[in-house]
Amino acid sequence: MLFNSYAFIFLFLPLTLFVFFRISRSSHRLAALWLAAASLFFYGWWNPKFALLLLASIAGNYAAGYVIGHARARQVAIANRRRILTLAIATNLLLLAYFKYANFFISTVTEVIGGHAPMINVVLPLGISFFTFTQIAFLVDVHRGCAREYNLIHYLLFVTYFPHLIAGPVLHHKQMMPQFGFSRTYRPNVGNIALGLSVFAIGLFKKVILADQFALYANPVFDAVGGGAQPQLFEAWCGALAYTLQLYFDFSGYSDMAIGLSRMFNVVLPINFNSPYKAESIIDFWRRWHITLSTFLRDYLYIPLGGNRRGPVRRYGNMMTTMLLGGLWHGANWTFVLWGGLHGVYLIINHAWIGLSTYLRLPDVPGARLLSRLLTFLAVVMAWVPFRANSIATAERMLSAMVGKNGISLPERLEPLIGPLLGGSVSFGGLAPLAALPQRDLAIWLVTGLSVVWLLPNAQQWIGESARTGTIAGSARLLTWRPHVGWGVVVGMLLGVSLLGLTRESQFLYFQF
Repeated sequence: MLFNSYAFIFLFLPLTLFVFFRISRSSHRLAALWLAAASLFFYGWWNPKFALLLLASIAGNYAAGYVIGHARARQVAIANRRRILTLAIATNLLLLAYFKYANFFISTVTEVIGGHAPMINVVLPLGISFFTFTQIAFLVDVHRGCAREYNLIHYLLFVTYFPHLIAGPVLHHKQMMPQFGFSRTYRPNVGNIALGLSVFAIGLFKKVILADQFALYANPVFDAVGGGAQPQLFEAWCGALAYTLQLYFDFSGYSDMAIGLSRMFNVVLPINFNSPYKAESIIDFWRRWHITLSTFLRDYLYIPLGGNRRGPVRRYGNMMTTMLLGGLWHGANWTFVLWGGLHGVYLIINHAWIGLSTYLRLPDVPGARLLSRLLTFLAVVMAWVPFRANSIATAERMLSAMVGKNGISLPERLEPLIGPLLGGSVSFGGLAPLAALPQRDLAIWLVTGLSVVWLLPNAQQWIGESARTGTIAGSARLLTWRPHVGWGVVVGMLLGVSLLGLTRESQFLYFQF
């Protein structure tokens, strides 16, 4: 089931919300169980058999966590506990590898050694990467003594909770499980419902009106290049920028909708997206983009590998390994590995530059922050090309075009204006021949999208609080949301426009990861 569907908005959500608070009057345990059951129904809407897979995964990981936790309480030798943990993590990773990477492994091996092997007929379960990583983190924390939750209903709800289940955020037990035990979680709160609905409306608008619009421009370009077309400079950059904005509004929209939906149930989800295109460095970018995944990779991969404790060479190696595996987490394709590798290189350069500038005591330069933001954005756009491309060859053609290898072509309507000034160095007839793109609309949408991501406050700033602290964001005080009629009209307009634009249901991009 999709958040951006009539069935979800008008049936599933109001029914789930009403029954949850109705049952809460008599039993918090039954209310939590109802929400978990509704979440399983939500997950199984696409394919019911995968709800059984999810339940089996939950049962196995809960049992493993229970055994590890009680073994720790009885002071069983750490080597024995570690063996149980290793077996549980290996089982999770094998399950993930079968569904997500089996065909990738087969195709890679056959390409290296030659010959032919049949592919496995397997369908990737939605959200398997998210619920697998969530449970691995739980098992590791039980082993470390950081988690001691043995309430099966709360654990079931922790994993299945529908606002995050399909596309994140990657949840941590200490962020969620205590909230399921609070009495206030089970009492309807008009303020939270109004706030949640407002944030949900922002996310729905981002997805339906913005992300899906940019898809109309990005997909034709990448599809054409994937079919062998050779784009020129402006064609390639327009396609890459359109995808950059599509992914931004798609993922940002989902993150806002998840936070809004959860707040209606009085449960606070962690912020997962914080205006990443305003980042002034790649390090800053990864503190803003998919924050919970970055935190997971840092805490459960980078630091266990040694982090920055064993010298710069080992540190950079750990950084590259983490980013390569983070790239592979996103999908079973070498394009994702390339994307992760690019960001690994970016991070190494960024850290090396910080070290060098500190050592040389380089002074601040006027305009340096603006330049840093622009360079960071351009680097991110270039890296999104292999992330979107269906093959390394497609990514290579796009990136070659973006550096001018295939020449420059501008729209025909610009020829009378600037043609004489360029002296024949540029051809005219640009975007439309490649993908039949409406040039004026494309330019307007690109300018609009870039203005939104660079100039406007994000949803958390607009509602005037952090999901964790509740503090007002100073930079957005004039635009701070308040529960009154004026903002109610604005939210109603956002919902109305989004619902009218919901002519077709489109999956969120992170569903495939």
